[in-house]
Amino acid sequence: MLTYYKGPVSDHFDGKRFFGPVRSGRKSLSQILRWRLGGKRAVWPRSVDNPDPDPVLPQAEPGTVRVTMIGHVSCLIQLEGVNLLVDPVWSERASPVRFSGPRRVRKPGLAIDDLPPIDLVLVSHNHYDHLDLKTLRTLVDKHDPVIVTPLGNDVIIRTATPRARTVALDWDERSDWQHLSVTAVPVQHWSARGIRDRNAALWAGFVLNWREHAIFIAGDTGFGAGWWAQRARRKDRPYDLAILPVGAYEPRWFMEDAHMMPEEAVASFDLLNARHGLGCHFGTFNLTDEPVEEPLQRLEQELHRRGIDRARFRTLKPGEAWTIPLSVASA
Repeated sequence: MLTYYKGPVSDHFDGKRFFGPVRSGRKSLSQILRWRLGGKRAVWPRSVDNPDPDPVLPQAEPGTVRVTMIGHVSCLIQLEGVNLLVDPVWSERASPVRFSGPRRVRKPGLAIDDLPPIDLVLVSHNHYDHLDLKTLRTLVDKHDPVIVTPLGNDVIIRTATPRARTVALDWDERSDWQHLSVTAVPVQHWSARGIRDRNAALWAGFVLNWREHAIFIAGDTGFGAGWWAQRARRKDRPYDLAILPVGAYEPRWFMEDAHMMPEEAVASFDLLNARHGLGCHFGTFNLTDEPVEEPLQRLEQELHRRGIDRARFRTLKPGEAWTIPLSVASA
């Protein structure tokens, strides 16, 4: 077994592997074959065109948060003079090799050379659709950002890019950068880059805090009756924004402990106590069985069923930007 992290045993680390309250990712070879050979995978288009991207701003306007979707989970968040990227992936495939594995059906919404100066990068875990070493190497060479990631992932990143400035966090640990703090928080997921390192690195969501404001970023998670959302709920005031995965959920018997359905993402939005929600993790890489447009359709239906204003919980096409006025979001 590969080892990325050495530390004391805890309530989520047994000395070799990390684990959570709900074990995830422990599927047998027979279960994997049952899914892959089941013949129920929807056919996706080979490519989907993006609209023209919205203008790239050097910084967000004062008193706002601006989120620009790159694709899948990757997004640019701009706030209070800080530019940060979440799980940046610009590679053609979410795979350890260039010739096989899930391939993009949508190009990144922004060219990597068109990004404004990047201060921070958040990497939630080491799956290939979230931790892209080629992209991180490019960002380090051009922007030299601080890369914040859960325990063990820092070793993976620095092995590939020794110059990378990494900060490794355990669950509930915080890192401060200027006026912004980043806290790693538990979510329900798992990790692996190959067959010899299952759960050798930690996974996490992130909470960004500045002044009285906060953003919750799930990264990737199953619902698990919402235990992680209830744990992270802000009790004094709502989150300004919660970024939640809504795709890669079929078949449920295989995916339910690791990925949420749109209905569960909306339930998490409610449990977290958020003013605004952004759905992600859909429509870019064909990872699971559902049709490419189904997450959007089911999300729309669930928002309508619950009477949630569509302006509060949105999805963005690659290249599309959403500016949220903080004076409204935190009222």
